[in-house]
Amino acid sequence: MTSIDEQRSPAGDARAETARRLLDSAQKLSYDPLREVDWETPLDTSYHGMSPEWSTLYGTPYWAELTEDQRKALTRQEAASVASTGIWFEMILQQMVLRDFYAKDPTDPAFQWALTEIADECRHSIMFARGAAKLGAPAYRPQRLVVELGRIFAATANGEAAYAAILVAEEVLDVMQRASMRDERVVPFVRTINNIHVVEESRHMKFARAETKERLQEAGRVRREANALVISIVSYFIVSSMINKDVYAAAGLDAKRALREAKRNEHHRSVLRSSCAGLMEFLDSCGLLTKPALRFYRRANLV
Repeated sequence: MTSIDEQRSPAGDARAETARRLLDSAQKLSYDPLREVDWETPLDTSYHGMSPEWSTLYGTPYWAELTEDQRKALTRQEAASVASTGIWFEMILQQMVLRDFYAKDPTDPAFQWALTEIADECRHSIMFARGAAKLGAPAYRPQRLVVELGRIFAATANGEAAYAAILVAEEVLDVMQRASMRDERVVPFVRTINNIHVVEESRHMKFARAETKERLQEAGRVRREANALVISIVSYFIVSSMINKDVYAAAGLDAKRALREAKRNEHHRSVLRSSCAGLMEFLDSCGLLTKPALRFYRRANLV
């Protein structure tokens, strides 16, 4: 966090003003998922859980063979898996933000915004957890290695590495949810969840972009290139963990065949790339799209 003197500088003033705008926005437009989401109506299995075009099997020969009921069952499990991955990363995010603002000036609007963001993420995680349960899904979790790497990242990441990684997770989820929240094929309570998350996460993304740019102002070439690689590796693990391999069996499909076809599904790769075009432009403008980093973004199908 900045000192009082730094806050009086142009950069400090701009940062404080951004935080004030975000606080005002949160006061005017925030939701209580416990009241806004219809938790009482039983799950209507005639709906998808996400826009089918976002399914990992959409466009494959296996998808063409599936019945509509099977497709809907799959997208409901995939949506639950994405929600579970969102919870995992939001818990990492909260730890990083708390560490960053620990024992800093509580009168600073940026400090107050950081706590507001943490409060949002707590509500989002509960909302995702209840949503996954209502979709009839098991507790999907990343692989054990990824969980332990996430634990290390949460305890050590700082500066632009922390905020740019936050941005990657939020940007990918944002595009996916924007598609589903407007899609009448998606079960209504999931559309409400997506709408709440998109509205509130838009503020978080603005903050993450601003923090990334500010932290990079003092970064030398070695630090910038090192963190560019770290961010790309974290991005790979986030994106590759979004759809758990167990969703196919949970949906009653041939898991081995589904995994095989999902891995080479060019349509899904294309959807991921298009969803991250703006993000990649931002990272490039910050000098974070280095050659070593690009290897991991390609592996994650983000470029």
